[in-house]
Amino acid sequence: MAKVVITASLKEEVFKRFKAESEKIFLQMKSLEHEPHKGKALGHVAGIVIKELKYGKWRFYFITDGHILKFGTDDELATLLVKFVRMSDKKDQQKIIDEIKVILKSMGFDAM
Repeated sequence: MAKVVITASLKEEVFKRFKAESEKIFLQMKSLEHEPHKGKALGHVAGIVIKELKYGKWRFYFITDGHILKFGTDDELATLLVKFVRMSDKKDQQKIIDEIKVILKSMGFDAM
């Protein structure tokens, strides 16, 4: 079972924007614990994959270890960390993806 982490700033933004619907959104995010392959891959930096989950017109972006996700055994998938980092609507999608890539590169991950 993978571990899903949601950044504090994203939690706050979801609560503020969605209020009562936020519970549905968090349940959808937490569903990755049992189904870590869910979501659309949008890009990668080194071995880190940037993926998204959709909720209506909103996109929720998360990062995870692409190698474990693709080739990992059940035991390795149990140690997989899935971290939700940002959200956007459709019009800001590319801008947010590029920002995530810049942040990952600044943390020492090199583009491949």
